[in-house]
Amino acid sequence: MKILVIGGGGREHTLAWKLAQSPKATKLYAIPGNPGMAEIAECVPDISIEDNKAVVDFAKTHDIDLAVVGPEVPLTNGIVDAFEAAGILAFGPRKLAAEIEGSKSFSKGLMKKYGIPTAKYEVFTDAAAAKDYIRKEGAPIVIKADGLAAGKGVVVAMTEEEALRAITDIMEAQEFGQAGSRVVIEEFMDGEEASLLAFTDGETIVPMISSQDHKRAYDGDKGPNTGGMGTYAPAPVMTPALVAQAKETILAPAIRAMAAEGRKYQGCLYAGLMITADGPKVVEFNARFGDPETQVVLPLLRSDLVEIMTACARGDGSLKDLDIRWSDGAAVCVVLASGGYPKSYQKGYEITGLAEAAAKGAHVFHAGTAEKDGKIVTAGGRVLGVVAEAADVAQAVEKAYDGVSAIDFKDKMFRKDIAHRALERLI
Repeated sequence: MKILVIGGGGREHTLAWKLAQSPKATKLYAIPGNPGMAEIAECVPDISIEDNKAVVDFAKTHDIDLAVVGPEVPLTNGIVDAFEAAGILAFGPRKLAAEIEGSKSFSKGLMKKYGIPTAKYEVFTDAAAAKDYIRKEGAPIVIKADGLAAGKGVVVAMTEEEALRAITDIMEAQEFGQAGSRVVIEEFMDGEEASLLAFTDGETIVPMISSQDHKRAYDGDKGPNTGGMGTYAPAPVMTPALVAQAKETILAPAIRAMAAEGRKYQGCLYAGLMITADGPKVVEFNARFGDPETQVVLPLLRSDLVEIMTACARGDGSLKDLDIRWSDGAAVCVVLASGGYPKSYQKGYEITGLAEAAAKGAHVFHAGTAEKDGKIVTAGGRVLGVVAEAADVAQAVEKAYDGVSAIDFKDKMFRKDIAHRALERLI
């Protein structure tokens, strides 16, 4: 099969790396790809992932058998619908189904209508009304930009002042553009967060290994929210019983609800969960693989990803017949970021030590890199994901940080406490 991966970040590098392991994958392309992906795929940097026609034309010209869509923006722009119209198999939800991520107010309304456990909420399009509600409810409280904001449009405000400032930033200063013209304000849920991704063909649901992301920029879960500074899998808080409960009360009802609404959901459904005293509740749904959750979940997959994605995309019932197996071990990802991220940062610094990190047994997934004069340089906020697999989390942490120590670039920034919750449980 000829396979096209849409996207150029750490998630897409991981997807391409896993797809390339399949004997069914004879040729890989990536739009736009990145220098890491270029080692396993032919990268096409001159096509925009937001130009559906150009992407589909490329797929037709190159006889693509399966397109795999990584980021949320092309999904909400209807790229899967465009592939289908051209007769090309595509992994990912159609435009109407991707709205489960594209609009938080739609997602919350769906959960309310179908009784899927989540936080109490209200939706606002007027900043003054939103601020009045915050003053009435008090803090802690959660403010979310309704639209897509690259994983950064959420403020967990521990004080009323912080919450009011978030409304000013999101709605009045339009920090996230049109994505913040409407906000969802939620009650603060107390508990531990975990991510549970699932493969689905619209009927069968196969949960993946659970994981836990680290959103805050600095050690000790301090600092601003980022797209994710590291992950580990499995998340000990997600016991087998809790995974089964989440499938029964969240994943399955969500897939049934989407079908009932005429929005059959196929692809990867990402459930961000809060494990509360009352059981798992939904923090958010995403319409695609998480980043950097993908970097720890897929290395633990022992089955053929091409086979699984083909079954999901076809929606012909074959997913239920697949024996999808996982490693009994653990994986840890440490994100190396540009100093100053998620605020302003410099680009263009040479990266050294990539081969040395690989020699130490780490998988190095490129997230924000570029090639310049034959050298790999920084080109984004999150630059690399350094991933290690091992028999348990403690060994994976040690191996991942060993890989981190081999890599260097100016203003390198990373958290030194990835997987600290899992390690505390081992003590």
